[in-house]
Amino acid sequence: MKYIVSIVIALVLLSSSLYTVDQRQSALVLQLGEIVSVKTAPGLYWKIPLIQNVRYFDNRILTFESPEPERYITSEKKNVLVDSFVKWRIVDPRQYYISTGGDEARAQLRLSQTINSSLRAEFGNRTVHDVISGQRDMIMALMREKSDLDARKIGVQVVDVRLKRVDLPQQVSDSVYRRMEAERKRVANELRSTGAAESEQIRADADRQREVIIANAYRDAQKVKGEGDAAATAIYAKAFSKNPEFYAFYRSLEAYRRSFDGKNSTLVISPDSEFFKYFRNGGGKAK
Repeated sequence: MKYIVSIVIALVLLSSSLYTVDQRQSALVLQLGEIVSVKTAPGLYWKIPLIQNVRYFDNRILTFESPEPERYITSEKKNVLVDSFVKWRIVDPRQYYISTGGDEARAQLRLSQTINSSLRAEFGNRTVHDVISGQRDMIMALMREKSDLDARKIGVQVVDVRLKRVDLPQQVSDSVYRRMEAERKRVANELRSTGAAESEQIRADADRQREVIIANAYRDAQKVKGEGDAAATAIYAKAFSKNPEFYAFYRSLEAYRRSFDGKNSTLVISPDSEFFKYFRNGGGKAK
């Protein structure tokens, strides 16, 4: 029986003397509250039972997010509401334990204070446009560098700082939106006015070109018509010059046709007028 009890006691002491470190963890071995060793590599380790104890810390990246948007003032003396979060991890378990007692909440509070003070300083030197879009990436990079320098003092590395959202308070947003709307209306009216002026200019130029084209076409038409009339006259003259008597007879016939083209045509003229020359002669001399 004594042997069994001894074996059980030995097994209990042996089990309490062994501890394992996971690859996602680091461990501090404490003896009477003092740190005696730090284990960062995964594996199986020994410790003195009842005298030494082990504290484990997560090596993975942790996230701390502000529960409520923080209010900051820009260089224009305008308030902005900022939502942010921090990615951090423990890189020096010894210093982390000494600085925070291994309390994650205390570490997050230290990070929050550092980042808030840095953001307040950066926002105070920039305009609303800069912090919303213009220099947002630059601000996040500066926050990461500044907060990491301070976090190293407590054994923590700041992996990233992100501004999720930067908003204006409601009353400021309404004022900004009204100004934006008025500006957009002004630009739209300017564009409409410019378009109307250009439209009138295009119409006037088109009308001018139309008048020029019509005038040139009329000039060319009259020129062609004149040339045609001249050519026709020359042809007639050449043809009629070969028999002037026939030409005179033909002209008289044309005159008779035009004079008596109606049903009730009446002429008041002397019978011995030259107009009736071919009526009197009967065309005897005409060839």
